[in-house]
Amino acid sequence: MSKPTTHKVFNLIILDESGSMESIKQTIITGFNEVVQTVKGVAEQYPEQEHYISLISFNGLGIKTIHANEPVSQLHAIDDKKYQPDASTPLYDAMGAGLAMQRREAEQHSACNVLVTILTDGEENASKEYQAESIRKMIEELQLKNWTFTYIGANHDVTKVAASLSITNTMQFEANESSMQQMFAKEKRARMAYSKKISKQQDTSSGFYDEEA
Repeated sequence: MSKPTTHKVFNLIILDESGSMESIKQTIITGFNEVVQTVKGVAEQYPEQEHYISLISFNGLGIKTIHANEPVSQLHAIDDKKYQPDASTPLYDAMGAGLAMQRREAEQHSACNVLVTILTDGEENASKEYQAESIRKMIEELQLKNWTFTYIGANHDVTKVAASLSITNTMQFEANESSMQQMFAKEKRARMAYSKKISKQQDTSSGFYDEEA
């Protein structure tokens, strides 16, 4: 008996690991691990969807690929050995590297969805390879190919920065445990609604945090 056709969903998370994230480090670690559990639950609820997770963290010391298109069923929790905030915020370089990696993988499949989540507590201040304009053009091109972008931030004008990159799905949080718990809870509900939209073959490009699906 042939295996039913599955639809691949790639979850790319680009996570700020700059020094200012140190005060909320444990909440970030817990939150990411909860996101993984959410995606695992979604994959079980919608068996026709194959979910993969990539996690890229970044700071002025470098860009780290912690997970690269790994099946969510095989993913283990991250801890404070894998996530160690330090230095500055090369946001554009991290986005450029992450999107290029994910695009190479997505182009190998005739049909898939890609969900990109950027999480940062500050604005770009250290990129050397990419600028806002080149990242915006890349995002606008990928949005035509079933890519959905979300921007989650603290301590800066999240809507303004996201808009400058052509990202409309945004969420602001305060850099404290209570606010971040609420943020991750909303992120969980939004991811569940996103997979429901995919299952129903509905548009996933906008309204990610509307929770109406």
